[in-house]
Amino acid sequence: MTTTVLITLAAFIASTGATRLVLGWLRRRQILDLPNERSSHTLPTPRGGGLAVTPVLLLAWVAIAVAQPGLTAAWAWVAVAGALLLLVTSWTDDRHALPVGPRLLTHFGVVAGMSLALPLHALVFQGWLPLWADRAVTVLAWLWFLNLYNFMDGIDGITGIETAALGIGIAVVAVAGDAAGGLVPYGLAAAGAALGFLVWNWHPARIFLGDSGSVPLGFLMGGLLIELAVHGQLAAALILPAYYLADATITILWRLKDGEKVWQAHRRHFYQRAVRGGHGHAAVSLAILVANLLLIGCACLAAVGQVTAGALAATAVVAGLLGLLSRWAGGAAA
Repeated sequence: MTTTVLITLAAFIASTGATRLVLGWLRRRQILDLPNERSSHTLPTPRGGGLAVTPVLLLAWVAIAVAQPGLTAAWAWVAVAGALLLLVTSWTDDRHALPVGPRLLTHFGVVAGMSLALPLHALVFQGWLPLWADRAVTVLAWLWFLNLYNFMDGIDGITGIETAALGIGIAVVAVAGDAAGGLVPYGLAAAGAALGFLVWNWHPARIFLGDSGSVPLGFLMGGLLIELAVHGQLAAALILPAYYLADATITILWRLKDGEKVWQAHRRHFYQRAVRGGHGHAAVSLAILVANLLLIGCACLAAVGQVTAGALAATAVVAGLLGLLSRWAGGAAA
């Protein structure tokens, strides 16, 4: 526990300091996110905070794997390698706007490779599917989660809050469920790194994460949730990110129905519409934080065997948040 606390604290401090250094470098290089009709910000803002947060988190995971060797550590080493590849690809995309095809091919390759690192006997969906289908659905779900994490990074503070909440939630569920304790330090390290970035990304944000942060973070947090499911906590693993899953999935279905190119930037997510309706970034992000804290409680219910109660409570929490954001949106078009 002492090692876990020290690494978590180090991740927070290192992320805070590294983000400040990267912020200065981005400003000098004039690597800025310029406002446009799809933006939720009004001033040019440096984009590339992932160059600080992602390496810090990966170093923290390496330190944990060295300090606590075992099956989880072996998985973590592979995850670090995959995240590094995604960091390089995503930073290239941040700078030069790669075509959708190569990006998705890289995402798929990394996720598919990571699925091979799961033990052969491990079933993510707890035996509801045969092994081949379990792995196929896992790859598709992980690929979707990685990309929705990127889609949802659209206002100040949201990704820092989501990553911190997921990291803490995974750690709490791992303890409550008494089956995945090895995940605790990895979840808390992610929370520490995310909170360090949040120091600079809280509204009004002085720096944005960029794909170099949101894509690797989505990959790593998705991996932790899958590991939680492998250890028998599938319901909790679905409950913890339930708001992100709902907002992103409903929005993409809206856009598909309207014939939009779903890979292009937009402002139709529930949280974006709430900001357009006149509520500030901070208010919307805090509402999401409160919902995430409630979802951690719901996930804990599921982890201790009260799966139906946890799932019903989580459904109510997510429905309530989506309803609140819709009311806040007012006349902002869906």
